[in-house]
Amino acid sequence: MLRSTLLLAFGLAAFAATTARADEFTKTDVERYQKEFEQVAAKGRELWTSGALGTNGVACAQCHPNAANTHPETYPKFQKQLGKVAQLFEMANWCIRNPLQGANLPPDDPRMTALVSYITFERRGVKLAPGQH
Repeated sequence: MLRSTLLLAFGLAAFAATTARADEFTKTDVERYQKEFEQVAAKGRELWTSGALGTNGVACAQCHPNAANTHPETYPKFQKQLGKVAQLFEMANWCIRNPLQGANLPPDDPRMTALVSYITFERRGVKLAPGQH
């Protein structure tokens, strides 16, 4: 019994020692991270408002000005167009393939990161209307 108690105590202590503290961020860190995010989001806005992602000159902004009706906060979710539960990047690729007549971007492509960053940045603070997304 004593051995089991000691093993349990040791295990709990080891777990606590490895998970007790997350990284702490300074004000400078937060400002730097925010600036970098905003720079990537600005690149996303450039892509969003240009016809560069497709072959027909159509821009994302023509259907979704200011990323309207994109609802990044609701993903992953079922997307009727895709017939499955999808991530935001998958829906972005559907739009790139269909209205824009372009080619899919891999999820780790810097352009996809920029698009998702722009959508997230643009929709920050927009209230969710349950049942309408």
